[in-house]
Order: sequence, then structure tokens, then C-alpha cells
Amino acid sequence: MTRPQRKLSRTLTGKEEVGPVTRVALVTGASRGIGFATAEALSRAGLDLVVTSTMKGGTAEIARRVRDNGRKVLEVVWEASSRSSADALVAAATAGLGRVDVLVNNAGIVVRRPVEKLADDDFDLVLKVNLSGPFYLARRLIPAMVRRGYGRIINVSAISATIGSPKAIGYAASKAGLEALTRSLAEELRGTGVFVAAVSPGTVDTDMVKGSGFDPAMTPDEVAGVIRYLAVQAPDAMRGARVEVFG
Repeated sequence: MTRPQRKLSRTLTGKEEVGPVTRVALVTGASRGIGFATAEALSRAGLDLVVTSTMKGGTAEIARRVRDNGRKVLEVVWEASSRSSADALVAAATAGLGRVDVLVNNAGIVVRRPVEKLADDDFDLVLKVNLSGPFYLARRLIPAMVRRGYGRIINVSAISATIGSPKAIGYAASKAGLEALTRSLAEELRGTGVFVAAVSPGTVDTDMVKGSGFDPAMTPDEVAGVIRYLAVQAPDAMRGARVEVFG
């Protein structure tokens, strides 16, 4: 199968050239932190955006910034643990902006409790949001990406996937699963034009780090720069890669 050719920009700054058509990116958890910074970075790179939050109005500020950057934006309320919500999100994105070329699975939660105080329901919820949610969206978007011969799926993992995270067992387990999902999808989609990779940040200055006992080592903008590179420029040789970002 012949892969479509794309013109890649020569730098990591400014407007990235993504070909003759305007690409559309879907960024989950875009109301704050890494998701917010990523949506803004991709809009500056010339992509239109679908942005999600768990509550109505949660994406108002990032939507304003995307429009200020001259790009179209669609705001959608999405519940990561719900299959029907995934169906509704994909349908809304397709109806509103025509398609999704880039999926950034960023939304995630953490429940910090020692194992003896961690309820089964808490553990299950973290896995559903952090692991099942990205799968639900990827599975629904991949067929259209394959038909078009182009797609990028970037999963936001965490260093906890490899070094462990005391009092956050569900979070660490979900991120380890997300990295396995990334590698498997990358291999399964080899030769289709759909690229899959993961970003594994250390401690980032976000709300999730508060109360963790770790000091932030980098900003969301720094992580967003790496995501932008993977979403727009990275060569196919990086498929399945887990890119560590430590600050």
C-alpha cells in the first residue's frame, strides 16, 4: 500500500505545514493542563480543533484561544468511561468539522489512596477513564483514518507506568496498559498511514500533581511541544514510541 506523501515543516516552531488540507485534531481533557496547552499548540500549528471537557463551558477559554489563532473549534462534553459518550463525541466531531485526523488521548484521573483504603469502584473507574476511554475513541476513529490513509493517535501516559506510584496504583496500572495499547495499535496499523505513539511525562505543573508529594519539573507547554511534534511531524520510524519527558 502506497502511503500518502505529506510536506513536513523544517522547524518545530511557528505554523506547521500539514499538506493541502486543514487537519482536524481531537484533544480530550482540554479544559486545563496538558490538554489545554496541546490544543493551543495544535491550533498554532494550523489545525482545527475538537476539544472536550466533562462539563458544559469547561472548554470556553481554550476555544477562545483557538479562534484567536484563526482556527475552527468545536466544544463537546464527553465522559471518558462511557461508550455511548464516545459514540456521541465521534458523531459530533464528524458532523461539525468533517473528520478527525489527529486524536490526542489526554484526559485522565487519579485517585490517591493507600491500597487498603482504595475501593474497588475507584480502581475500576480510573482504569475506565485512563485506559478504556482512549480505546473507545481510537476504535471508533481508526476505520475512517485507515480509509483516508492518514491518522495520528497520541496517547498521554506518565512515568508512573514504569517506575510505579505509591498510593496511585490504579493510575500506574492504567498508564502501563495505555502504553501496551499504544505499541499494539502501532504494530497492527503498520502500513496503513495511521501513526500511534505515546508521551510519558514526569511531574508537570498541573492540578493532578498537587498533593502527590512531587515537585513539578516542567510546564504543560513543554509537554505540549512534544505532543505537537508527534502529532504533526514525527517520522513513521517513531511509530509505537514511548517518548519520555522529564523537564
